[in-house]
Amino acid sequence: MEQSAKNYNKTLIACYMGFITQAITANFTPLLFLMFNKNYDVPLGKIALIPAVFFLTQLVVDIICVHAVDKIGYRKCIITSCLCSAAGLVLLAFLPELFSDPFVGIIISVVVYAIGSGLVEVLGSPIVEACPFEHKEAVMSLLHSFYCWGSVGVIVISTLFFKFVGIENWKILSCAWAVIPLFNVFNFAACPIERPNGGEKGMGLLALFKLPLFWIAIVLMVCAGASELSMAQWASAFAESALGLSKNIGDFAGPCLFAVAMGTVRALFGKFGHKLNLMAFMIFSGALCVASYLLASLSALPLFGLLGCVLCGFSVAIMWPGTISVCSPRIPRGGTALFAMLAMSGDLGGAAGPALVGNISQLFGNNLKAGLLAGTVFPVVLIMMILLIPLITRKKS
Repeated sequence: MEQSAKNYNKTLIACYMGFITQAITANFTPLLFLMFNKNYDVPLGKIALIPAVFFLTQLVVDIICVHAVDKIGYRKCIITSCLCSAAGLVLLAFLPELFSDPFVGIIISVVVYAIGSGLVEVLGSPIVEACPFEHKEAVMSLLHSFYCWGSVGVIVISTLFFKFVGIENWKILSCAWAVIPLFNVFNFAACPIERPNGGEKGMGLLALFKLPLFWIAIVLMVCAGASELSMAQWASAFAESALGLSKNIGDFAGPCLFAVAMGTVRALFGKFGHKLNLMAFMIFSGALCVASYLLASLSALPLFGLLGCVLCGFSVAIMWPGTISVCSPRIPRGGTALFAMLAMSGDLGGAAGPALVGNISQLFGNNLKAGLLAGTVFPVVLIMMILLIPLITRKKS
């Protein structure tokens, strides 16, 4: 009776806004990559460190969360995530000007908001998982779709702002985006939050390390994060420099359509996913991802390059939440440690993928097509890992 009296929709809305905040921190700065390159004289090789630092910071947060969250408490940690996200976005507007090398200020700001992003990434899914909702797979898929819709909102609003107000005024917009996580502090302070597994202690890291399925899940998440973020983080610069589109059109046509495609698949999967074979769907997604990377990197026509970018959004949509849905039920006592390690692995892929694309691009004379071609390796490995899962489970049985 006590649980039914609680309004868990408030919890769900707070987590939705948390994922929207994560979309802001992940997608706003990449829209400024070429501006940093031109105005601050930051080379593309250094700019490639921005997403790498972002996701590596999240990775460190994920590792710390394995032990710290259960001791500190979910509510305190999730509120901290909102405060860090807001602070980092505000610092991004001011810190670069305070250093002789603006890149130092950018990186410090990225680290601060990445702490917030990492916390909501680890805590959002288990908080929703612990709520007594029916059809949790649908709720979880819809939750992850809000990251995509948040990405679309960030790209559309930011692009319109740059067009009508001017990209030179980007600092105002950076501070404006900080209002959303600040508002969400009050949501998380008031909503009901339950502990995963009914408060029972989950498996420790040593126990997880002994499970072959856990290691497959780790590689899957690395490849899922790299497949998604290699394209997402460079989509704006790719559309502008490699495809020859203008800044405004490039942002709409590249990262915006990518996010729309990804969000659409996640929302539809949340509604109809129970009718599909998730493993087969992930294999199909991996194959489509390989095709999309090849199309974007090898096509001589801008239209086909853009099509590759959009198809990539469709293909990577289910990789991240799909891995969670495949592995969580098979490791039922994984607890906070499992969610944190899966998030850490996704962040590792999110750091390695864009960094690989940026550095390969620089090696080939700032040719982003060459960088994206190298990114094809991630969905290929993902397919191989999915095919291993039945073999592992068959041996176990």
